[in-house]
Amino acid sequence: MPKILIIEDEAAIRRVLTKILSEESETYEVEDAEDGVIGFEKIKNNDYDLVLCDIKMPKMDGVELLEAVKKIKPEIPMVMISGHGDMETAINTMRLGAFDYISKPPDLNRLLNTVRNALDKKQLVVENKILKKKVSKNYEMIGESEAIDHIKVMIDKVAPTEARVLITGPNGTGKELVAHQLHEKSDRADFPLIEVNCAAIPSELIESELFGHVKGAFTSAVKDRAGKFEAADKGTIFLDEIGDMSLSAQAKVLRALQESMITRVGADKDIKVDVRVVAATNKDLKVEIAEGRFREDLYHRLAVILIKVPSLNDRRDDIPMLIAHFANKIATEQGTAVKKFSKDAVKLLQEYDWTGNIRELRNVVERLIILGGSEISENDVKLFASK
Repeated sequence: MPKILIIEDEAAIRRVLTKILSEESETYEVEDAEDGVIGFEKIKNNDYDLVLCDIKMPKMDGVELLEAVKKIKPEIPMVMISGHGDMETAINTMRLGAFDYISKPPDLNRLLNTVRNALDKKQLVVENKILKKKVSKNYEMIGESEAIDHIKVMIDKVAPTEARVLITGPNGTGKELVAHQLHEKSDRADFPLIEVNCAAIPSELIESELFGHVKGAFTSAVKDRAGKFEAADKGTIFLDEIGDMSLSAQAKVLRALQESMITRVGADKDIKVDVRVVAATNKDLKVEIAEGRFREDLYHRLAVILIKVPSLNDRRDDIPMLIAHFANKIATEQGTAVKKFSKDAVKLLQEYDWTGNIRELRNVVERLIILGGSEISENDVKLFASK
């Protein structure tokens, strides 16, 4: 049921607008306020789908109210009501973010068309937010164990915030899935998620990779190059295996987190960046700190929220779901029929020691599908799933 607020200091205009909208649709829930101050309080405390607001009012005029609302609830469409002398101001409110304006006395057809269009826009905003929260199938977290349910709840709580997240867990557990979900369910989802595997980049190149460089900064720097932090501007940077990062690079990452500024290698000029940082490691960073390999101040900056991803051996109840998921995925990739796994085969796989975690399970499932029979049996597992 669309909820509409009319903010107008003239009682007669308020009554007319309320009557028109109430008669237009029984689904419209119409409220009013006699000045901008009262109207702003109502907006702060309620969720409206549309606000109709007079421009000239005592205490707080329509332009001031529009600017205040856009700071706290920018998704609410605001239609400004202008008198004959307010046309220039009304047009200016469009630049400030008003959806539209109507003149006094209101033309019935224009009023109703504007209201319908504004409500349609609000509905689109709501639908887009819902779509953003539906994570890409490629980065689904499969499982219903208590540990995985806890991670899903954490992601839903943390993703919409700007909090930095440190994801810990053994190799192959799916730490990157957590990072992707945090990004895709955040308000930064329309901007890039840039992934950096700190362990895969030589220590002498990591700073250039992260922060960029200017021409001539080192022998192979033949032109200016932006780094990963710049590429992730307004989005998220995922620093995977951050425990392998050199101490000098750690110092620069710390500065980027503290000041939202980076400096390209060989440059004097600072560059401002707006980046959310999500990091992951398979190491115990507290041990690394004790042994002088990781900065304690950086750890505390990164670990605002800690998410621990369990090993597959600690979530064996999820193995049947994971087997079914991988069997379907592999069949789709290879264009073949989905092979079923017998109960005994699944049970035997649940008992294995999965040192390579989910990554290893996926490889074993693929091997069994290629080499096993039309239905994967316990015997197939014994023959082809050996370590």
